[in-house]
Amino acid sequence: MSTDYDVITVGGGLGGSALAKVLAEHGARVLVVEREGQFKDRVRGEWMAPWGAAEAVKLGIYNLLLEHCAFEKPYFQFSGFPARDLKHTTFPRLGPLNLYHPAMQEAVINAARLAGATIWRGATIREIKPGDPPGVIVDKDGSILTLTAKVVVGADGRSSMCRAAAGLESIRDTRGMFLAGVLFEGVAVAEDTSMMLVNPAIGQIAYFFPQEGTRVRAYCALPLASGRRLQGSSDVGDFISECVRSGAPAAAYADAKAIGPLATFESTANWADLPYREGIVLVGDAAGTSDPVWGQGLSLTLRDARVLSHHLLSSDHWDAACQAYAREHQNYFGTIHNVDSWSTDLFVQTGEDADATRARALPLIVADPTRVPDHLLSGPDLPCDELVRRRLFGEA
Repeated sequence: MSTDYDVITVGGGLGGSALAKVLAEHGARVLVVEREGQFKDRVRGEWMAPWGAAEAVKLGIYNLLLEHCAFEKPYFQFSGFPARDLKHTTFPRLGPLNLYHPAMQEAVINAARLAGATIWRGATIREIKPGDPPGVIVDKDGSILTLTAKVVVGADGRSSMCRAAAGLESIRDTRGMFLAGVLFEGVAVAEDTSMMLVNPAIGQIAYFFPQEGTRVRAYCALPLASGRRLQGSSDVGDFISECVRSGAPAAAYADAKAIGPLATFESTANWADLPYREGIVLVGDAAGTSDPVWGQGLSLTLRDARVLSHHLLSSDHWDAACQAYAREHQNYFGTIHNVDSWSTDLFVQTGEDADATRARALPLIVADPTRVPDHLLSGPDLPCDELVRRRLFGEA
């Protein structure tokens, strides 16, 4: 069946553009429809786990990221534990990458264009049509265009229009927090060390992700029950105060100046069980938003782009290829979600039961750090079963 394109990606962020780059390099006719003419700082994930960096290598964008927007920061310190050299102690043997999200988006969408993908910036999707073939209606420069493709890829984020159009049910976790973030200049922390500092007594977390010099992306996770949505420049002082309450050193912010917007979003995990239906396949946050508290979003997005491109390029039957991708996504996303949830229950939950669990588990973890599953750093291909959970919680 003749179509206008082989693939149309709705969204030109990391997932849509990385996928478009790989497919275009192999001769596919790819259109990327991106609504933003210029990417802006909207407070998104800016830390990529070592296993995500390994996915970037496989997609051929690792050096591109280092050249344009990313900084390898090998050390990671989790509250109460010594700083860990992730470059030498994780399975990928790569350091995590800290990066500025808008610069990353520009770098990868430009790489897709150079690979031969057609890029439409400032274009708006009016409608997405599942079917055989699927299609989209696009508003481009005031012209309304109806286009078809062998596959429409939804790379349009957590509020995915593609997910709704495909009739895919959203599954929502019962856990969640508010996650506030802002970009600072002048933060006094170690330039090579990212930090995640948890105060389980109040169920809050403070984060430092250094970029270049004293520029640091900082976050603060607050309980949903607090109702605290920190927004705008007037709340920067309150943001710092909550970070200090969470365990961050007050001195680190003494000369800090906000150089980006302060915004808060809900960090609840939300996903489609099998992210494919009737010619529409989802990647990145459209397929599944893992709890951002644990920083897996960028890595999962790159895994999606690699796995989907592999299946599409390995088969002439793209419906079957997308179904195979969806099943594989279900497995690795489920693994990350399980470890995210266990980590929240052990390290962040408040109350007497949570305190009793920590009193049992943490001394055992200090004596044997391998009790903590390493999936959030080394990737979802590690074993993840009931024994892994029981060892984490000190039950085995």
